[in-house]
Amino acid sequence: MVDISPDKQNIEKLFGTTVYSIDFYQRDYKWNEEPVTRLLDDIFYAFDVAYKINESIDPKPETVAAKYPWYYLNTYVTNTIDGRVYIVDGQQRLTTLTLVLISLMHRAETKQSKLAGWVKNKIAGQAGFDTQFWMNHERHTATLEALFRGNEAVPTESGLTAENMLRNYRVIDDYLSDKLTDQHKLETFIFYFLHRLVLINLAVEQTDVPMVFEVINDRGVRLRPYEILKGKLLGQIDKLELDSGKFNEKWEQCVDRVNQHLDDEIDEFFVYYLKSKFSDSRKSGQRFDRDYHREIFKPDLNKDLKLERNPNRAKSFINKELQYFTKLYDRIMTLASEEVDGFEEVYYNNLNEMDSQYLLILASCKVNDPEEDIKIKFVSYHVDRLFSLLRLQRSYDSNEFSDTVFEISVEIREKTAKEIASVFEGKLIELLSKRRGAEVANAFEYGQFRNTSVSDIPTRFTRYFFARVDRLIAKETNSGEKHPFGDLVTKTGAKNGFHIEHILSYNKENINIYGGDEERFEAERNRLGGVLLLKGRDNISSNNESYNLKLKSYAKTLHWNESLREDSYKSKKDFEGFISRTHLEFESCTAFGPDELERRQKLLFEIAKYLWI
Repeated sequence: MVDISPDKQNIEKLFGTTVYSIDFYQRDYKWNEEPVTRLLDDIFYAFDVAYKINESIDPKPETVAAKYPWYYLNTYVTNTIDGRVYIVDGQQRLTTLTLVLISLMHRAETKQSKLAGWVKNKIAGQAGFDTQFWMNHERHTATLEALFRGNEAVPTESGLTAENMLRNYRVIDDYLSDKLTDQHKLETFIFYFLHRLVLINLAVEQTDVPMVFEVINDRGVRLRPYEILKGKLLGQIDKLELDSGKFNEKWEQCVDRVNQHLDDEIDEFFVYYLKSKFSDSRKSGQRFDRDYHREIFKPDLNKDLKLERNPNRAKSFINKELQYFTKLYDRIMTLASEEVDGFEEVYYNNLNEMDSQYLLILASCKVNDPEEDIKIKFVSYHVDRLFSLLRLQRSYDSNEFSDTVFEISVEIREKTAKEIASVFEGKLIELLSKRRGAEVANAFEYGQFRNTSVSDIPTRFTRYFFARVDRLIAKETNSGEKHPFGDLVTKTGAKNGFHIEHILSYNKENINIYGGDEERFEAERNRLGGVLLLKGRDNISSNNESYNLKLKSYAKTLHWNESLREDSYKSKKDFEGFISRTHLEFESCTAFGPDELERRQKLLFEIAKYLWI
């Protein structure tokens, strides 16, 4: 049985006798200007209303108690272990209140107020020669000490908490400068702040730290799953060994390397990791989507992870799995955000929002995997290939694809790099056969690609496909890319974005090419062979022109567009060599109708084969 004892207290009672330790499971002090200013606004809203009525009355504790309403500042949670009181939840608010007290102390000293010493005692006490802060940020004492002493130079080398302390102190000090303009109002506010601001302390009587986290979480305290998991794992380790083995520091390093990409991304990491190693299907993987920190300790999963009340295994998990796989995840995220030679497909998948590569790369690798590089390359390439060939053959279904990703993850789990390709190929053939209702022998067939149009595939993927086509031409003809690859896929603005352009404008002349059949004309001109990419202004300027006029506007745009023009082939040895090597039947088109469109569709098919088959 775990007891929780509530205790209503004002700030004078809160600070002055109890040293609050910030334990290993606590996050950094992360509040920024917004929550700090919001807290001050709330406090002063109540104070200013009462002060306007009572500003002629001398500041005295009994006057403030009688004339000023109390203001509730929420709860904070503590847990006492071996005589030390630890903050389980609420350190963001209590640290901010300490910074407010420091600013009030300096203001009282400047005004030579008799309240300065009283405020000072609510910030820190004296322990021998040292100052003992009631909010005991042990790793950041130098920062608090400098703020407390009013030093101009405030050290922040100890980390994010120190940086935020200094930044928020300046916000608070500027705010109080505007609000507390004279000694009367300052002293009245000090009484109000210390006597009328009320918090509720929930003291958890429990020495089992992992159990404390379950109790606190059950009662709705806002902790992230990874923070609860940290408490449950590190709470098993003896405190002396926790310090000597630097397990808190190791945990924070792992968290920071992932969270540097996105706030609280470490939760996504744990979900991907657990699904990659312990899910046999998409449905079974859904158990990790919310309360993965609980699922880890359930009997079926604990058979493999063995983390329930097992200090040695907790230490091993942090030293091995957590260290390696957070580094791997960090590497994938880095490769996904910025293109790196040899790992282009990781970047491509990110452009196509193919997050499944995270799951599959984690699944394929084992701790300190000697094949890590080649597995990243193989998996990312085959994810791109699987997705692209399904899209280009109008055989992509998001639910089927998601189910297949989990099936693949099971089959490639910690397998060798050589085994990866055959698994993807088998699943591709299986999906194509299912979609067509018949056995399929080839991964890519023209009969399935022939009618693929912009109405069959998303606009983003269409842009991606043509970006790949253009990159291939640029590379093989030594002509350089006309625009950054990512811009072709992602930029959609009216002026600088890239848009799909129909080669055949919607006009009577072009409709007559198709016997006046508007429905057939629309279907044909939407085929991939009948479209291309143009930058915003180019697209607008050529929108409804005849083909001859459009052809002029394609000059100096993208390589695929320019391949329609005769001057792209004249005296260009690199282009001739490209055609000779690949047997890709590029040709200029002085006119554009059904035959030319069909040949362009076939050419795109051959280019896709060159890229993915």
